[in-house]
Amino acid sequence: MAGAPEAPPRLPPDLRGPSRALGEVNGHTHLYGGLAPLGLPAPVEPPRGLLEILQRIWWRLDRALDRESLRASARLYLAEALLHGTTAVVDHHESPSFIEGSLDVLADAAEELGVRLAVCYGATERNQGREEGRRGLAECRRFLRANRRPLVRGLVGLHASFTASDDCLREAGELGRELGVPVHVHVAEDRVDVEDARRRGWEGPLERLLGLDAIPPGSILAHGVRLDEAQVRRADGAGCWIVQNPRSNEGNRVGHPRALRFASRAALGTDGWPADIEAERAALRRVARDEPPESLAARERGGLRLARELFGEGVDEDRIDGPPGGPSRVLVAGRAVVESGKLTGADLGEIRAHAAEEARRLFGRMEAL
Repeated sequence: MAGAPEAPPRLPPDLRGPSRALGEVNGHTHLYGGLAPLGLPAPVEPPRGLLEILQRIWWRLDRALDRESLRASARLYLAEALLHGTTAVVDHHESPSFIEGSLDVLADAAEELGVRLAVCYGATERNQGREEGRRGLAECRRFLRANRRPLVRGLVGLHASFTASDDCLREAGELGRELGVPVHVHVAEDRVDVEDARRRGWEGPLERLLGLDAIPPGSILAHGVRLDEAQVRRADGAGCWIVQNPRSNEGNRVGHPRALRFASRAALGTDGWPADIEAERAALRRVARDEPPESLAARERGGLRLARELFGEGVDEDRIDGPPGGPSRVLVAGRAVVESGKLTGADLGEIRAHAAEEARRLFGRMEAL
C-alpha cells in the first residue's frame, strides 16, 4: 500500500472554505435510523457479518417503526444534518409495518425544517413475499404522483437485489421509466449480494439489475464495495451513480470499494451514520490513502453533481457560512434555516425530547420481536 499523501486533497474554493461555501450533500442515508444513537439495544448474540447485522439489528428496527417513531427519527436526523451544513439528503427508507404514507412523514419533516430531500421506499420481499414488494413500489408511485413539496423529490426504491424477486426488480425499473425518475438500490455492499446473484445465474447483482432493466439512467447504487473495475465502468456507461459510505463500510467490515476510482459519477453518503459529511470525508481519506488524490476529490465533489440532477440548478444557491461541520448560518433555496448555529424552523430541544421519548417506545417494541 502506498503512503498517505502529504496533505488531504484540496477542493476548489467555491466548494469548501470558511465562508459562503456550498451546502453539503448526503448521497445515501436512512432517516429511519435517526433514533439509533439514543440507546439502540444490542443483539442477544453478536452478529457475524453484514447479513446478521441486518437480521439482528436493522431489520428488527425497521419492523418496529410506526408513524410517530418515524417522524421523530426523521426530524432528529434532518435537524442535525442542517446543523452540520447538509442542505440536501438522499434517503432510502423501509418500515415494513408502516408502508402506506411513510414517505409523507419523511417529506413533511423535511418541509418543516427546510432541507432538500429525495426519498423512496426500498421495496423488498424479505418479510411477506411478493405482496410486500408490490406495496413498497405502490408507495413510491403514490408519493411520486401526489408530492407537491418544492424541496422534496420522489424516487423509486429497492432494498437490494438479494431480497427481491426478478419480477419485483423488473417492476421497479418499469415504474422508474414510466415516471421519469431514478431507482435507488443497495448494490454489492457485501458478498451475500454477489453470492445470491450468482446462485440465480448472474455474474453479480449489477448484471442482474441491468439484465432485468431495473436501473434506468441516473439510478443511485449505494456502496458498490464488491464491484470490480469492469463493473464500475459498466455502471458508469449505464449512467448510474455509485455512492460510497466510508464510515458504514468500515464499521460493518465489508471492505473498501477500490474500483470506484474508475467511476465518473461517484459521491459520498452516510448510510444512516450521523449526518456529518466532513467526518465522511475524513474516513474516505483514511481508508483510501493509496488512491489518487484527484479520485478522492472527485468523489467528494460528486454530491453536488448528484443533487443538481435530482433537484436542479437551484442547489447552487444553497450556502453555508462558517467552518465545515458546524456552520453558523445555512441557506436553502434562499431561506435561512440555521441562524447563529440554531434552527429557524423548529425547536431543537423539542425535537430531541420527542426523539428520546419515541426511542424508548421503539426500542421496547424491537426487543419484543
